[in-house]
Amino acid sequence: MSANSRLTIAAHALAWIGLYQRQGHEVATSEQIAASANTNPVMIRRLLGELRRAGLVESRRGVGAGWSLARELASTTLLDVYEAVEPGPLFAMHRTTPDQGCVVGHGIQPAMRNVYEGIEKTLRHELSLVTLENVLQDVLATPHQPPQRSPGMVTP
Repeated sequence: MSANSRLTIAAHALAWIGLYQRQGHEVATSEQIAASANTNPVMIRRLLGELRRAGLVESRRGVGAGWSLARELASTTLLDVYEAVEPGPLFAMHRTTPDQGCVVGHGIQPAMRNVYEGIEKTLRHELSLVTLENVLQDVLATPHQPPQRSPGMVTP
């Protein structure tokens, strides 16, 4: 099972757009954001589409096309982003009903549902405490190290 990176990439995109706009640019392209996240622009466009539906970004078509923030980073929490890109519960139950004649099959879903509800409540609370402004400030405070080059590696 692999971890889901949609929240991280969406936060990356929003922080990148916010910083880019602070540098005097009106809109950012999905290609620019994808280069920073080292991912495919199509994936970025899909995520940005979800963020647009949630009212977190706006898009412009035609000449000067691109993406801009619909809200300030300081008024957008990670919970806002999470709810935009992670619909549904954090954890899922069985795809089919377990054997109700089995003591474990009968009791597993109620037992796990109680655990999952507590985890989800805690997750939502913690995400609500962090704004994208907080994230960007932490990003900017992180010391930047140039990539390590292997001995004998030729650089352009």
